[in-house]
Amino acid sequence: MKPYTTPEQRWQAVQARDSAAAGHFVYAVRTTGIYCRPGCKSRMAKRENIAFYNDTAAAETAGYRACKRCAGDSGASATRRSELVTRACRLIEGAASGPNLDQLSAQLAVSPFHLHRLFKAETGLTPKAYASAFRARRLREHLEQDQRSVTDAIYDAGYNSNSRFYESAGQRLGMRPKAYRAGGAGATIRFALGQCSLGSILVAQSEKGICAILLGDDPEPLLQALQDQFPNARLIGGDSHYERVVAEVVGFVEAPALGLALPLDIQGTAFQERVWQALREVPAGCRVSYTDIAERIGAPRAVRAVAMACAANRIAVAIPCHRVVRRDGDISGYRWGVERKQQLLKRETALS
Repeated sequence: MKPYTTPEQRWQAVQARDSAAAGHFVYAVRTTGIYCRPGCKSRMAKRENIAFYNDTAAAETAGYRACKRCAGDSGASATRRSELVTRACRLIEGAASGPNLDQLSAQLAVSPFHLHRLFKAETGLTPKAYASAFRARRLREHLEQDQRSVTDAIYDAGYNSNSRFYESAGQRLGMRPKAYRAGGAGATIRFALGQCSLGSILVAQSEKGICAILLGDDPEPLLQALQDQFPNARLIGGDSHYERVVAEVVGFVEAPALGLALPLDIQGTAFQERVWQALREVPAGCRVSYTDIAERIGAPRAVRAVAMACAANRIAVAIPCHRVVRRDGDISGYRWGVERKQQLLKRETALS
């Protein structure tokens, strides 16, 4: 009889932290969702919370993730996870309409729970959110092709019906699709120019929320930048009510640690939105590197792409790309100028 084949033998090996049993089986802890190899030095779990599997693949298929402390083949496991998520992304992108989680997990031969958790850990998004972001990006590309009708673009982007798309059009585009394709035609964007301690500031707001916070030395280039982004939108100078919105934004710029209660109209690719969401989770007074952000969104090799997403950010301070520094701690580039970045970091550090 082979060793370590019965539950009793395996439990004895776990209790003894028998490293010789490694390669014969792994054990998973139901209360933590982690699997370990025999001999792991982690805290011993109760017997009733332990399940045994013949290998790591079986444990991962059941929804468990590897213990970082004892995973001898962590590189291989990471590769398998990455390959699985890549296959899931390709299936989502190639589907006529976004497949649901059960369909996706059946195609990949894994449990829905495992796929959902692994996908979010690797990409920073759930499969459903990834599908929505991908369709939105594809729709933007189709809408920019003048020869295509809006209806054709909606269906080609993977929406099953016009009504389904229009229910979420405001969330995905910040305005209706014809307006987006036509450089904001028919859309109304309120804006105001002002001054703050960092120089000139422009605050713009669509029907969904703040769509731009621009900083600079002079107001004219800021207004030109807004016009370039939405050349056909109806740009309206803010009234007395909107001035209060601008005052709130200026107050936030002066003291970012206080937070900003206003909604944001964030428009970007799926990758950019992942980066910007990760940035919004960095507390005031903290600093992170591009590498840190890349790892947080599950794309550790995409450091340069993270830097490009930071450079594409049009909502200064509210999406705090100023908190990203080089790995050695030195101040890196900033869309609104390195001096402004230094000032923001200095005041945040003083208030933290």
